[in-house]
Formats: sequence, C-alpha cells, structure tokens
Amino acid sequence: MSSVASKSIHGIIWSAIERFSLQGVHFLTGIVLARLLSPSDFGMIGMLSIFMSVSQTLIDCGFSNALIRQKNATESDYGTAFIINFSISVLAFGSLFIAAPFVADFYNMPDLQSIMRVFSVTLIINALFAVHRARLTKNVDFKTQSKVSLTAAVISGVLGITLAYKGFGVWSLVYQSICSAAINFLMMLAMVRWFPKPVFNKDSFHALFGFGSKLLIASLISSIYSNLYNMVIGKRYSASDLGYYTRADSLGNLPSQNVAGILYRVTFPILSQLQDDRERLRSIYIKYLQISCFAVFPIMMGLAALAKPIIVLMLGEKWMPSVLLLQILCFGLMLDPICNINLNLLYVKGRSDLVLKLEIIKKTIAVTILVVSLPFGLVGLCIGRACYGVIATILNMTYTRSFIDLSMLGQAKLILPSWFMSLFVATGIYGVTLLDMNYVLQVVVGILGGLALYFGLAHILKMAPMELLVKLAQSKFSRNKC
Repeated sequence: MSSVASKSIHGIIWSAIERFSLQGVHFLTGIVLARLLSPSDFGMIGMLSIFMSVSQTLIDCGFSNALIRQKNATESDYGTAFIINFSISVLAFGSLFIAAPFVADFYNMPDLQSIMRVFSVTLIINALFAVHRARLTKNVDFKTQSKVSLTAAVISGVLGITLAYKGFGVWSLVYQSICSAAINFLMMLAMVRWFPKPVFNKDSFHALFGFGSKLLIASLISSIYSNLYNMVIGKRYSASDLGYYTRADSLGNLPSQNVAGILYRVTFPILSQLQDDRERLRSIYIKYLQISCFAVFPIMMGLAALAKPIIVLMLGEKWMPSVLLLQILCFGLMLDPICNINLNLLYVKGRSDLVLKLEIIKKTIAVTILVVSLPFGLVGLCIGRACYGVIATILNMTYTRSFIDLSMLGQAKLILPSWFMSLFVATGIYGVTLLDMNYVLQVVVGILGGLALYFGLAHILKMAPMELLVKLAQSKFSRNKC
C-alpha cells in the first residue's frame, strides 16, 4: 500500500472516530437536553450563532489553513499565528460584550444581553488552542484530537444535562459550551505538550496573511450566510420557530457535515503534499469524491425517509414541526461533502483568490434565494436553502475542473450512480413508515433493511466505491496482520 493511501486510511479512521464519537456524544446529549429544555431555549442560542460564528472566523484569519498548507511551517509561523488569534479573540470578546444590549434590543429579548456576554468567553478559550489543533491536523494526527474532543464532550455534556435537570434553562447550554472549550484547552496542553513561542514575525505574518486573507473574507461571507437563516427566523418569527429550525438543521448536518469534515481534515494536508503532482492529485480526488457520495447519499436520504419516527422517538411530540423541515434540508445538505472536496482543490493549489470570487458569486445567489423564499414561511426557506445547495455544488465543480482535467459532467457521472441507488433504497425505507407498526420498529426495520438493500445492490452492480472500500479494508487488514 502506498504511503499516501496508508496515511489516508489512518487519518480517515481516526478523524472518523473523533468526529462520530464526538458528534455521537453531542447527539445523545442534545436528545436529553431537547426533552428537558424548550424549543425557545435552543432558539435563543441560535439567535447568537451568527455573532459567535463570525467572531470565530475573524479570530482564525485563515491562518489555520495557511499553516496546514505550508510544507515547512516554522516556530515563528506558529507563534505569529497564535499572537494574532489570541489578540483578535480579546477584541472580539470586548466587541460582543459592548454590543450585547443592542443585540437584545434587536430581538426584543432582554435576557440575551447577559447570555451573550457570558457565552462570548468561549472565543478567548478557543483561541488558546487553535494553533495546537492546526499543528495536529498538519501532521494528520487525529488520534490525539479524538481523545481531547471526546473527553471534553462527555464532561461538558454531563454538566449541561445536570444543569438543565436542575432548572437552569438556557444557561445550561451556555455553561456546557464554556466547559467544553476549557477542557479542550487544558487537555490539549497536557497531551500535546507544546506551546507556540509568543514571538511575532513580520515575514511569517505576511506569508500567512497573503494566503489566509482571501480565505478569511470567503469564510466570513460563508459564515454570515450560514447563520443568516437563524437571524432572519429569530427576528421574523418566534424563538420556538427558530428552535424547530435549528433542531432540524443540526440533525441534518450530523451525517453530512461529519463526513465532509472528516474528508476535509484528512484530504487537505494530504493533497497539499501532492499539489505539484497533477495526475496523483486527480486520481486521489476521484476516489475521495466517490467514497464520500457513496457514504453520505444513503444516510441523508434514509434520514429524510425516517425523519418522523426518529424525531418523535428522540425529541418527543413537541418537536413534530421539525420533521418536514429536516426532510427538505437533507436533500441540500447531502451535497456538502462534494462542495468541500472541490474547494479543497482550490486551497491546495493556493488559489484563495478563486475561493473568494466563488463565495461572492454563490452567496449573492443565496441571499437572493433567501429573500424570495422568505414570504413562504419555514418550509419555503428550507426549500430555498436546498435549491442553493444544488447551485453551489454546480458552481464549485465548474471552478475546479481545470485543475484536475475533470469536467462537471465527468464528476456527475461519478456520483449519480450512488444518488439514484440511494433514492431507490430511501423510497423503500419510506414505505416502511407507512406500515402499521410502532416508531421503534419502523426505525429498526428501515435502517437494517436499507443497509442490506444498499450494500447488496452495490455488490451486485460492482460499484467502484464499494470495490475500492473493500480493497482498502483488505489492504489494511493484511498490513495489520503482518
């Protein structure tokens, strides 16, 4: 097995362990909290998401990606990135502290003032270990990250549930986030045993900012848009409506963003090492694309088919308005891994200028769709967002074709077999929900039957991703056996 393949498998395995174990804990914690708290409690946190997300993006400055992309990052590079990140985090905290009363007035919710001021502390804590995480990612070390993240998620989750049970309401979510950030920081120091030298180097800054500045603007645009729905819904509708939307969005993002995140974190450092080898870059890109679609499409369509029994069983009848929203969002969110893999190629090639240009075009279209769909309620907003997912995927494919000699049509031919087969299986799963059986049986039969049908068809049709996964698994097994 080649070193790239071996490193890819090792990185994907540990990245998957971290992401899915972490999200699994968050998922289970979220289920318990959803039963203890009200939709409006989640809605209040959702109202602050745009401010926290934009601040976090500003703090990073695109330096994390710049450090990962650099083939020979120095201690001066790491130290400079740390100083900039921490300095901006302090400024961001101060700005949000001052802006808190105005945000509370905007939403006409006085309680948001104190919530926002306390919640903003996480920005400073996160900045303290951002460079550590970038360093580990650069070395494709997701094993350490998985231990840190999982421990923090379990402890903070227990704290959040305990506080919710004792009647702390929305504050249980605030303290849970602060606890998670603090434990991440302390464990990162203990396990990595490395801290960047607090030395600012002008040359390092110019090198990092030259690549990261355009990514910063692109990330800001993306961050604002991704949280714009929360702000619009929170302002135009009620906190409960926003709670229904955020629950549907978080459930839909669980599989798609995790797979996208795993592939992004593994492919970026690995593809960066192959940025000058066009043929190998193309070959590995195709494999990543096929595997991600083969894994994500059936999960997302299956989730849409089983949305009603899953939400009722996990969250309770009070969350029923989230069912249709989740079903619609799934068809747009399933394309996220494709978008991210295509963007990775632009990052790898150092074309942050194209990333910025692409984000401006996409988000102009996205905001237009948001404005047009606003009069049609939550359902209309979700349909508009799903449509944007298709448009964004097409645009990303168009911009990367020249770097890998693979047209949009060529990429479509690679992913459509998985899409059609997933749709066929999901239709059968949805049929199960129409049978006269309780929700537990619907979920169990739907999942087991869907898995059997999907992998059975993939084996019979000899689909390329299935055969590739089998070969990789056999190679990994043989290697471990030796």
